[in-house]
Amino acid sequence: MSWVSIGSMTDIPRRGARCVETPLGKIAVFRTAEDRVFAIEDHCPHKGGPLSQGIVHGTAVTCPLHNWVISFETGKALGADEGSVRTIPIKVEGEMLFIGLALKADRAA
Repeated sequence: MSWVSIGSMTDIPRRGARCVETPLGKIAVFRTAEDRVFAIEDHCPHKGGPLSQGIVHGTAVTCPLHNWVISFETGKALGADEGSVRTIPIKVEGEMLFIGLALKADRAA
């Protein structure tokens, strides 16, 4: 896995998000009210809505299109809805954020 710098914690408002373009597609990076950060694919499993534009609450986001709630921790839809998105490893070093991207050799394994 390769760790890629994506900016500072202060680049993301509390209960907000930002998008990062990667070779894996768009990744949404979220910051909770408690300053925890999570990274998931930026498309709802329902109709592909932009999760980065959703409402952050606790450790989940509500899709802006059809109100599906997606867990940051598991990537799974909560409640009666079914589906999931990929979670992306993320780490904080000081104020800097890094996401973990699989190298080509990692993906083949």
